[in-house]
Amino acid sequence: MRKTTLLAAAALLGSPGLTLAQNTAEENNPNVDAPFVRNIRADRPGQTITAQVLQPGRVQLETGFQRQFGGTGLAQSLSAGTLRIGFFNSMELRVTQGYLHNGPTVLTEAGALQARGAAPLVVGTKLMLSPNYDTRTQVAILVETAVPNTGSAGLRSSTWAPAGRLLVTEQLGERFGLEANFGFSQRGITTKDISNGQFLGTLALNGPLTAKTGFFVEAYGAGRANLSTGTTTGLYWRPIPQMRVDVTAGQAISGLAAGTSVVGAGLTFKLGQ
Repeated sequence: MRKTTLLAAAALLGSPGLTLAQNTAEENNPNVDAPFVRNIRADRPGQTITAQVLQPGRVQLETGFQRQFGGTGLAQSLSAGTLRIGFFNSMELRVTQGYLHNGPTVLTEAGALQARGAAPLVVGTKLMLSPNYDTRTQVAILVETAVPNTGSAGLRSSTWAPAGRLLVTEQLGERFGLEANFGFSQRGITTKDISNGQFLGTLALNGPLTAKTGFFVEAYGAGRANLSTGTTTGLYWRPIPQMRVDVTAGQAISGLAAGTSVVGAGLTFKLGQ
């Protein structure tokens, strides 16, 4: 009798019904279906980059156009595209390519050139520090660098230009998000380059207006001895779950770029669930 009871218990413990109860941490997360984490999110527009790391196998392409004018500098137009690929070990690979449509004249070894054309290629990675992809508080580290001798003449550099950021996102309710970035960038890899590096801090709020539209607003500060501050605001529209369209406007408030205005628009596409 005792042997029969033990066999019956072993059969029950090995049955599919009980093994299904052993869910993963991701499946046990009550936030996994929240609209904030389910809707497409982009690292554009503005200065703020989201702490979201794409899950393995997911691909996202973010493109945009920006027009800068006013202030003391030359009016400029810039296009850029970022390819994001979800990788294993809670990591995301990133490649960014910009294109400057017009720019100031610069002196190079080959003579005077107009700074226009392809910007240096930027490669990097996001590393997730949060316990899972859909937690309400998301934390990640972004590390990237401009690649030497890439881009058009007048824009390319002969040295690496590393940058890093701590990315923090706090979900508010089911649909809103408060996001902050704390970063540092430099041109070159020597001790002198570090002393001339630039700090960056941003704080942004985004959330829905309707089921398919939403808003974005941020404040940022960048620099070292002379801090430049500004704001960016925008609207976005998701006509389908895999695509997002955004329009933005920004204003530099203080610093060397004070009085400069920025307008822009962009598209984001996502592949994978």
